[in-house]
Amino acid sequence: MGPNSSVSGSPAGAQGRAASGSASVPTGNASVSPPFGGPAGTVFGSPAGARPGVQAGPPPSGQTGESAGPQAAATVTPSRTPFGARPATSTGTPGTPPFGSQPGTSPGTPPGTSPGTPPGTSSGTPFGSRPVASASAPATAPFGVRPGASPGQQAGNPAAQPFGARPVASASAPATLPSGLEPAGPQPGVRGNPLGGPQPGVPVTQAPGARPGSSAGRSVGTAYGTPVATPNRPALSAPVGAPAGTTPSGTVTTTAGKKSRRKLVVLLAVAVLVLGLLGGGGGFQLSKDLPAATLTAALADTLKIPGKAIDMPWPSAGSAEIMIEGLGRLGRSGDTAPAAIGSVAKVMTAYVILQEHPLEGDDEGPGITVTAADVADYNARIPMGQSLVRVTAGEVMTERDALEALMLPSANNVAHMLGVWDAGSEAAFLTKMNAAADELGMDDTDYTDPSGFLPSTTSTAADQVILAQAALKSEVFAEIVALPSATIPVVGKIRNYNDLLGSNGVFGIKTGSTDEAGGNLVFSSHLTVAGKKLTVIGAVFNQPGANTPEQLAQVNKVVRRLLAKVAAVVKQYTLLAADPLGEVRTAWGATSAVRPAEPVKVVGWPGLAVEVRLSTKAPGPEVETGAMVGTVEAGPADSPVRVELRADTATPDPSLWWRLTH
Repeated sequence: MGPNSSVSGSPAGAQGRAASGSASVPTGNASVSPPFGGPAGTVFGSPAGARPGVQAGPPPSGQTGESAGPQAAATVTPSRTPFGARPATSTGTPGTPPFGSQPGTSPGTPPGTSPGTPPGTSSGTPFGSRPVASASAPATAPFGVRPGASPGQQAGNPAAQPFGARPVASASAPATLPSGLEPAGPQPGVRGNPLGGPQPGVPVTQAPGARPGSSAGRSVGTAYGTPVATPNRPALSAPVGAPAGTTPSGTVTTTAGKKSRRKLVVLLAVAVLVLGLLGGGGGFQLSKDLPAATLTAALADTLKIPGKAIDMPWPSAGSAEIMIEGLGRLGRSGDTAPAAIGSVAKVMTAYVILQEHPLEGDDEGPGITVTAADVADYNARIPMGQSLVRVTAGEVMTERDALEALMLPSANNVAHMLGVWDAGSEAAFLTKMNAAADELGMDDTDYTDPSGFLPSTTSTAADQVILAQAALKSEVFAEIVALPSATIPVVGKIRNYNDLLGSNGVFGIKTGSTDEAGGNLVFSSHLTVAGKKLTVIGAVFNQPGANTPEQLAQVNKVVRRLLAKVAAVVKQYTLLAADPLGEVRTAWGATSAVRPAEPVKVVGWPGLAVEVRLSTKAPGPEVETGAMVGTVEAGPADSPVRVELRADTATPDPSLWWRLTH
C-alpha cells in the first residue's frame, strides 16, 4: 500500500494523506503499543479503524479531512509496553517475530500492510492483534482467508475472516466498540475532549440500572464515522487479550430463564428439605408406628318404635293389664284400686310352696298325709258351695298331687291343707304369703286366706301380672297350670277350669270367681314373631256375671279379643335405620363414617321404648372398608338384638409429609 493510498478502517469519508518526508517518525526504537484490549496498531486516542500511527484528532478549523502539511503529520509518543504486549524487536534484526505477529513479518511493519509502508508503526504486533504476513516469504493463509488475498480484500466478507480474528471494518460498516468503552476521539469539530467526558479508550463505570453504552446524565458524543452501539442491544466486552469485537462466551439470561431458575431453586430447596428430614430423623419418623384412630359414636339409651299408637279392645268394666315378657307392658285399663280376686289368690299359695319345697322335672315331692282336721275342714266348706276335692283321713298325697288339685279344679280345702303342712298353721302361712308379695313389689295386694274365698283378699291386675311372671319361672308350676286335666288319689281325674287352654296360645294360669270378685283370669300365652317365641302375660279382673259360668265366660271373651289384637300389633319393626352413628378419625385427619351393618329391627309394637346399648372397640391406626368397630344391641340384656357397627370406607394412608413431620 503506498503512502497516498486510503486506509481501510479510517473514519468514513476521510482520507488521511501522509506527507512523505514532512514528518520525522522514529522507527524501531520507539514502540507504540495499543490500549489495553484495543486492536493492534491502535494508539491511545486513535479511533477504532483509524490509520496506524496517525493522530485521529480533527482537522484544523475550516478543513475537512485534508492534511495541512507538516503540522498535520502524525506524532508518535513512545510509551511503556502495555500489559499483554511483547517488547519490540530492533528494526532490521532477524529473529523470532514478536508474540502475536505473523511469521516473516519484519519489525515495524504494521498489521495488514506490506513492507515499505510509512514509518510510525509499532515495532511489534501486540497480544491479540492480527498477524501480518512477511513481505519476503509467503505465509500460510489463516483459517478462512483465501490464499493470496490481502487483508483488505477480505474486508466486509465475514465468511472470509480468519477464525477468531477481529472483523475488519470497512469505510461503510462501523465497528462495534467493546462494552464499557466510550467512543474514541473528540467530537467532530472540537479539539481534545472539551466536554470533560471519559478519556478515549478508558472504560466507563456504569451506574446501577444505567443503559449500557451511556453515561449518567448526558449523551455520549461519538467521533464522525465511529460505530455506535444499538440501544436495545448492550455491547459486550471482549475477554482480556482477545481481539476487539469478540463476543464473550456465556448464556444471556432471559426472563423465561430466570423463572426456570426460580423453579429449579424451589425444587432443589424442597429436595434438600426432604433429604434433611430423612437424614435428620426422617427415617426414624417413617419407621414409627402410626397412632391409633379415634371412634366417636353416639346413641340414646332408649328408642321408641315408630308408628301409630295401638288401640286395644279393653273391657268396659273391671280392670285389665297385658305385658310381654322381655319387652314390657303393652297397656292397662280400668280401675287400678285393689279388689277381691277370688281363687286367683291360689297362685301365691303355689308360689310359696314351691319356694319352700321346690320341685324339678318329674319329681313328685314329699308325701302329705291327710289328717282328721283336713277331713273336717273339707266337710265344713261343702255347704258354702266352694270348690273342693274330696279327701280321707290317712290318705297320702304327694306335693305334686296337692299342687295339681290346687291349680286345676281350684280346691279351697287343699289350699288350707298345704298352708298348715308348710307353716304349721294357716296364719303363719299367710304371713309368708304377704311377705312374698312385698318382696315381689306387689304393693296393692293383701292376703287374708290362702284360697281367696274371702273378699278381704285383694289385689290388682298389675300386681297379679308381676306374680305370674315370677311363678312361671318354675318349670313345674308352668307344667301344672298348662294341664287340661290330671289324676290324683281318691278322686281320680280332675279337670282344669281354664277353658282357654290351647286357644290363642294360652297355657295358663288361673281362673277365679266369686260373687264379690266376679269373673277373673290371670293368663299366659305363647306368641312367635320373626322366629322369636314370646310369652304374653295378662290379667282381666271383676267381669260381671250372674254366676261362675257366666262370669268366666265373660272374662274368656275379653281375653280372646285382647290376645287377637296382641298378635296383630306385636311384630318386627325397624328401630334404627342403617344411618351413620359416628365416625372413625385417623391421627392425620382421614375419616370414615360408621353405621350399623343393617337396620336394627326389634319385635314390639309402635310406641314401645326399647333399651339400646352401643359398644365400640378401639380401632387401629387405619380402618378398612366394612371393618367391624363395634356393636349395637337393642332389647332385653338377656336376649338382645345385636347388629355390628362397621366403617363405611377405608381411610387413606398418611402423606409422606405428614409421616416426616409427626
